[in-house]
Amino acid sequence: MADVSAKLVKDLRDKTGAGMMDCKKALAESDGDMVKASEWLRQKGIASAEKKSSRIAAEGAIGTYIHTGARVGVLLELNCETDFVARGDLFQGLLKDVAMQVAACPNVEYVSTEEIPVDVVEKEKSIEMGRDDLSGKPEQIKAKIVEGRIGKRLKELVLLEQPFIRDSSMTVAELVKQVAGKIGENIKVRRFTRYTLGEGIEVDQTDFATEVASMKTA
Repeated sequence: MADVSAKLVKDLRDKTGAGMMDCKKALAESDGDMVKASEWLRQKGIASAEKKSSRIAAEGAIGTYIHTGARVGVLLELNCETDFVARGDLFQGLLKDVAMQVAACPNVEYVSTEEIPVDVVEKEKSIEMGRDDLSGKPEQIKAKIVEGRIGKRLKELVLLEQPFIRDSSMTVAELVKQVAGKIGENIKVRRFTRYTLGEGIEVDQTDFATEVASMKTA
């Protein structure tokens, strides 16, 4: 892939309305060619999806996914602009895929990085600042290293940043944008809940030998 300058990314963003990271990827995939990059964004449905992202998405559906064995289940709300679209196959397919993604990513806790509470960010920063491999390094360098590590760690907690399980070349956010471009409406993943069988239940761990011994003395 070609190196992409910040100016090229900005120019493509101004032209298409797509996000900065999407523009950078499009240019990299197109060897820096603005025309080809614009076409790439159109083919992926990203440019049109970005233009619709500010529109209110108050309709949609709540979907479920129960993993084989019924030990993990997910409840997820996906929003769009009209009830008609919510009933369509493309939307319902996306709903199922994203719910399945949540089931496959036990470490994911938030939909987007914007949802991560400040105290969680500060806690991660405190942990990274205390790493042994940073001792003795200048504060400025230490701060840059910690910033990079925290950014990576926070992405691990976010659903939209995960590689899509059916196609790891794209993230969940890119998948949502593609479907939004095809449908012609704004689509938002609003919230989700993951259920794991037996989670939070305290189980008596008395071993078999101890149990037998107690029966003998009874």
